[in-house]
Amino acid sequence: MSSWDPVYKLVTKIPRGRVTTYGALAKGLRLRGGARAAGHAMAACPAGKSIPWHRVVGAGGRLLIREPQSSLQQRLLETEGIIIDGKRVDMKKYEWSGANARSKSKRSARPKDTGHRRGRTTGNK
Repeated sequence: MSSWDPVYKLVTKIPRGRVTTYGALAKGLRLRGGARAAGHAMAACPAGKSIPWHRVVGAGGRLLIREPQSSLQQRLLETEGIIIDGKRVDMKKYEWSGANARSKSKRSARPKDTGHRRGRTTGNK
């Protein structure tokens, strides 16, 4: 079992024809190191495990992987119906928001901020 298994498990949930960003993965899994850590995980992606690594892109939909994998990523995305315009994916059209669903559900379980702060006083001086 790899320390990156939670990342790969989430990536396998990205449906065909959708993409997510390294940052969204990191946020959804609360990865220390953020998008950079998600990038390291994807760079270490094991072959033959059916992990759709090509569905993870940079901020703003940018294709960040270097050649020769960059061309392969573009071809794989295009076979799924995703249109690439100048090494960029239209995130408004193709973004998968499931990566953030995990962090949102955890966040909603926290008590709401009532505006009261410890050690502060309110009112006039």
